Amino acid sequence: MTSTPHAALPDTDIAFVGGGNMARSLIAGLVRRGMPATRIHVAEPVQALREALQQDFGVNVHEGAAGAAGQAGLWLMAVKPQVMRAVCGELAAHAAARQPVVVSIAAGITAGQLDRWLGGDQAVVRAMPNTPALLGAGVTGLFANARVSASQHAQAEQVLASAGRTVWIDEEARMDAVTAVSGSGPAYVFLLAEAMEAAALEQGLPAEAARTLVLDTVLGAARMLTEAGEAPAELRRRVTSPGGTTQAAIETFQAGGFEALTARAIDAATRRGRELSAAND
Repeated sequence: MTSTPHAALPDTDIAFVGGGNMARSLIAGLVRRGMPATRIHVAEPVQALREALQQDFGVNVHEGAAGAAGQAGLWLMAVKPQVMRAVCGELAAHAAARQPVVVSIAAGITAGQLDRWLGGDQAVVRAMPNTPALLGAGVTGLFANARVSASQHAQAEQVLASAGRTVWIDEEARMDAVTAVSGSGPAYVFLLAEAMEAAALEQGLPAEAARTLVLDTVLGAARMLTEAGEAPAELRRRVTSPGGTTQAAIETFQAGGFEALTARAIDAATRRGRELSAAND
């Protein structure tokens, strides 16, 4: 199921455990949509980040995780996978007492691991947003374990919808593929743009012209993909005239194994997600 980014606001206080870039983008989206800053609590050990969040958004800030989590019915876990187990251990007693819905955006950490590290019997949502969330243009894949109620399901979606669209995944095993496709996906587009710009310079285009031509081409193509209502293959077919310049380029891509290389890259990212889970267990 896919949502629009205009879901209602959560009806509970929210604790962000970790105040980095992704947490900041979600906080900004929530405040922009009308969430009272007084209902948002952020735990961030780095003083400069903590002070910037308080100054920019007026949210409640805490140095330790327990200070924020003890105030909220939804916890957004935004710490690195490598430290998630230790942070959950600090919060296990609070989780048993408050029974929050716990939303994690850590790559590779499973709902089962989070539930176990928090002491068991916890409502856990695993989420994978991507970096365009910083602009409110992201997409997030979500998986909920069996303990997540209908209201908690809605609350999690309302938080992540502040950064863009949401897509619910029924099988958690597919979340590593979500990470590989959309979580890491912006970097694939950036790599293509980087290569196109370098090729444009090799063909003698001035640097400023090359940058503008590439960036606006990527932007326009993305808009066509999202607004035209046509499959990517059909859009490609329409712009590829037989014997023309586009066909020459497409055939060169395909002769180099473009589709197979893309499939191998996404498979490698998927496998790496599973390795992260095993490494942090």
